[in-house]
Amino acid sequence: MARRRKGDAVSGWICLDKDYDITSTHAVSRVRRIFNAQKAGHAGTLDPLATGILPIALGEATKTVPFLMDADKTYRFTIAWGRTTASYDREGETTDVSDIRPTLPQVEAVLPRFIGEIEQVPPAFSAVKVDGERAYDLARAGETVELKARPVTVHDLRVVDAPDADHVTLELDCGKGTYVRALCRDIAEALGACGHVSELRRTRVGGFAEDSAVTLESLEEFGHKARLSEALLPVETALDDIPALAVTDEDAFRLKQGRPIVLVPRQVEAVKARLKPGSRTVSATSGGSVVALCEMRAGRLEPSRVFHLEKSGD
Repeated sequence: MARRRKGDAVSGWICLDKDYDITSTHAVSRVRRIFNAQKAGHAGTLDPLATGILPIALGEATKTVPFLMDADKTYRFTIAWGRTTASYDREGETTDVSDIRPTLPQVEAVLPRFIGEIEQVPPAFSAVKVDGERAYDLARAGETVELKARPVTVHDLRVVDAPDADHVTLELDCGKGTYVRALCRDIAEALGACGHVSELRRTRVGGFAEDSAVTLESLEEFGHKARLSEALLPVETALDDIPALAVTDEDAFRLKQGRPIVLVPRQVEAVKARLKPGSRTVSATSGGSVVALCEMRAGRLEPSRVFHLEKSGD
């Protein structure tokens, strides 16, 4: 007999505005406790020293986490000139200092070098694995960490503020795997200066943005389930880039049993027109709720992840 899960069968996403100086894991634990949820997880770690958008999945939404891990992100970060640190943030040990203070025109002139598909070496203090161990564990132990450059995509990089000669604030739109601290390092090197990230905020992850974000404090103040449910975003929020196809109740039942369904030609053509190049993934919906994530093959939808959600209005 299967063991009954502890907690409530809560499903949906929380667009959390993470506070400074707490880990993503700790934030997930607190949200799970607030909702008394059976399952919880996050879509992409946010450094303890960073604030901003940390999407947290509850219940059935955890099945959609992999799709959000690949989503584009937006960051706002401030470079403080004059000091380079081992971790390229303000908490790291100072490794170099300089009196050079790049001007705003100088900064703007080098930014195009870092837009597009670029090669980036992750910082030593990162979660990248080296021979099975995290790079930051090796770095903290005093070992020399040599990481290989890897391709990342920067869609846009722009100056949004320059409050004084010692600081410049940039906004970054990027694909997965891009390290802001490494970008700061490379910009400083291109300008012959020393610099580190003094402030970092993530303002967007896919369809999750600041306008729908809530803080841990506000969730804790809600105090009862009715108000907490107002903060829950639908499971489908993480599937914005995946074409959705409404299916009949009969086909929804088949998919939930793990059985494929056959599409009529007009459905096949409609789905193909919305699929991203190289993708076969389709979201099957019924009654306003996602039923299953499927792979489209030879005119059929084959379920890969099945959801057990109440229909809208139930």
